Amino acid sequence: MAVSVKICGLNEPDGVDAAIKAGARYLGFVFFPKSPRHVTPQTAAGLVSAVPLGIARVGLFVNPDDAALETTLAQVPLDIIQLHGGETPARVAEVKALTGLPVMKAVGVSEPTDLDAIWDYGLVADMLLIDAKAPKDAVLPGGNGLAFDWRLLAGRQILKPWLLAGGLTPENVNEAIRLTRTQGVDVSSGVESAPGVKDPDKIRKFIARATAPIL
Repeated sequence: MAVSVKICGLNEPDGVDAAIKAGARYLGFVFFPKSPRHVTPQTAAGLVSAVPLGIARVGLFVNPDDAALETTLAQVPLDIIQLHGGETPARVAEVKALTGLPVMKAVGVSEPTDLDAIWDYGLVADMLLIDAKAPKDAVLPGGNGLAFDWRLLAGRQILKPWLLAGGLTPENVNEAIRLTRTQGVDVSSGVESAPGVKDPDKIRKFIARATAPIL
């Protein structure tokens, strides 16, 4: 089983370069000012210019309005829109229509009842990102370094291609893949030396272990 890796929250050239050379399939850029990984459209435009064909450039947005999407896309050639806020299935469909791009919707999970949303969003999104649900008082909807009980996903049929996220690190990613049988993983804080500071060595280790044979 080939596992695709998404490195999210990239904000400087060294991290982008390490992710590309190590074999990442998706590179994520955060357009959310409250995040320590936030990039402006101008900065992101420079970073994505180095991304070769075949690697998807993903823009992460949190409850964006139409103007924010249009302004960013006018400057940054993105391949996928990632919605990481409280967007409804109807809003997911609106964003697809507005941008003409595939949409990846993040779904937060902490308990079995949260799994129902995976079906609802799977009806409209092109991809899903199944993440640990952020605490109620959290400033960030993701990138908090939290994991959920991966066994909740064991054997579950999911309508669309999906990535597992939440608390993944080079040390636990192989086990997470084994338990969930996901075909893709997403990491941000798990490959950082400090919030918002990507560590190229951790990126390389994460991708190597995510793509290693599952025991």
